[in-house]
Amino acid sequence: MSKTQAYQPFLLRLFHSINAILVIACLITGFLVYDSWDGRFGTVGLTIKNRNLIDIHGTFAFVLFFIFLGFIVVSIKIGINRLVKLDDWQKLTDNVGKNIWWYRLHRIVNTTILFSAILSIGSGKLQDENWLPNGEVYHFWYSLHLIGWLIMLLAIATHLLMSVKVGGVPLILSMFNFKYLPQEHPKLWPEKIRYWLKHPRL
Repeated sequence: MSKTQAYQPFLLRLFHSINAILVIACLITGFLVYDSWDGRFGTVGLTIKNRNLIDIHGTFAFVLFFIFLGFIVVSIKIGINRLVKLDDWQKLTDNVGKNIWWYRLHRIVNTTILFSAILSIGSGKLQDENWLPNGEVYHFWYSLHLIGWLIMLLAIATHLLMSVKVGGVPLILSMFNFKYLPQEHPKLWPEKIRYWLKHPRL
């Protein structure tokens, strides 16, 4: 590994990659569902009304729910420095344009992604899969679901821009690095999980 290349904890990279794939799959299938059954705010007419699209979208979201739970734990345990801190909002008007300002903004965006995912997944679980086929596009949880995914889409786009601004190409490449440190070897995970369950505050 190059000395100039940033290094991200292996678990963080692993969960980040799996979540990214699942979120993109949910965004694509979710848009196709909206394009097929709703289209109130514009449509591109890519698909016809197909009930299977709802099932496919729901399947991706179901898998994402469990993977995302793990991602939250990993983000809090080893990626806490990448999430918003208590004083980030208060100091956001300080040192505008300087490196520390971009880091604060990046942490805020990262945290926004987590909350938008919680909003999207949670509201999706509270929907009835028959609403759209029945033309019932006015339900609160469905509207909240759309809002959650819109925030997610905007936050991800901003996250990518912030990553380039904060860390440049080395930071982007570090997320695609398949190497890991000896203490991060997967064979050590069961022991570390048992230890964490006994001492969750450490």
